[in-house]
Amino acid sequence: MATAPRSHNQVKPKTFSYEQSEEILLTLREACQILKCHPNTLRKWDKNGVFIAIRFGARRDRRYKKDAVMKLIDQMGSKL
Repeated sequence: MATAPRSHNQVKPKTFSYEQSEEILLTLREACQILKCHPNTLRKWDKNGVFIAIRFGARRDRRYKKDAVMKLIDQMGSKL
């Protein structure tokens, strides 16, 4: 039984649920605004394993846990 191809209007939005915890995820831009750094800095840190991003979707967009960003700020502040 063949099915008709789905049109673009019928695409369901992607939803992400965290059953055990409700973590706030930040975009690359949001994380950069909080950390006051350039997006390429976070990209480099992710590539080198310094500050790992969560990757989503076919484009592999980066997301950062807000708790991890705040923890990084605390760590950076203690080294000043």
